[in-house]
Amino acid sequence: MTYCIAIKLNTGLVMLSDSRTNAGVDHISTFRKMVVYEKPHDRVLIILTAGNLAISQAVKEYLSHLPEDDTPTIWTARNLFEVAQLVGAAVRVVAARETEALKTAGVEFNINLLLGGQIAGETTRLFHIYAAGNFIEATDENCYFQIGESKYGKPIIDRVVSPDTSLDEAAKCALISMDSTLKSNLSVGLPLDLLVYHEDSLAVTHVAHIDEKNDYFQMIRSSWGKRLKQVFSEIDEPVWLAKSESISAYKPIRDTKPSLPLGAEHVCVDNAPAMQQLTLST
Repeated sequence: MTYCIAIKLNTGLVMLSDSRTNAGVDHISTFRKMVVYEKPHDRVLIILTAGNLAISQAVKEYLSHLPEDDTPTIWTARNLFEVAQLVGAAVRVVAARETEALKTAGVEFNINLLLGGQIAGETTRLFHIYAAGNFIEATDENCYFQIGESKYGKPIIDRVVSPDTSLDEAAKCALISMDSTLKSNLSVGLPLDLLVYHEDSLAVTHVAHIDEKNDYFQMIRSSWGKRLKQVFSEIDEPVWLAKSESISAYKPIRDTKPSLPLGAEHVCVDNAPAMQQLTLST
């Protein structure tokens, strides 16, 4: 499996990917899932991939091919929307060639891509491209996309990131999101590829290949876990009130035989202890 995240901000892009591939416990390997296409002063394009590794590599190879005629390519596209169309078209070409053979082998055609970057003359843009070749674009209301094992790293991003977030803060948040995923899912693993793109630079200047020896990432892993435990310990514990008459939402049903709770009703037998209500104290 994998985990990739891309965040579009007012000042640029943050893109992060892991490098673990998993075809069973005996077939765990490392393959980089970030590819960068750069033409200084003209365009920077970054693609993150998740899904079937063979399909992802075929799509990337197709995009890198330069036709002999005037067919548009990612190097000649006028804007990021056209690049997204070309990537989607490449996905459909590979799907047309491979889907039937994959189906015969019992394998699903599975690929997701995140495309981000900038072409001279327009602002930074970010797209999520699906296995059907269609795509959506990030907006101010939804300024980030995730692919792969997204659920573990989502909460911190939802709480912290907005279009006004600085690039460094977003990079820190992305790494915490990745650490949360690494902690909870063995199918995601180091090393990581982190790219921070500054709006209008039209060049790749901030890239990091992060392994288990990276001091900053180790600091994040250690301090984030400690701070979470600290905050957890500082939150008040629940207080129970032993006043059954204060519970208006529950109506006891008394019977001669024990019963299982049904819905929101409280089912009890005679002489059962008074039910207690959870309350919060400050």
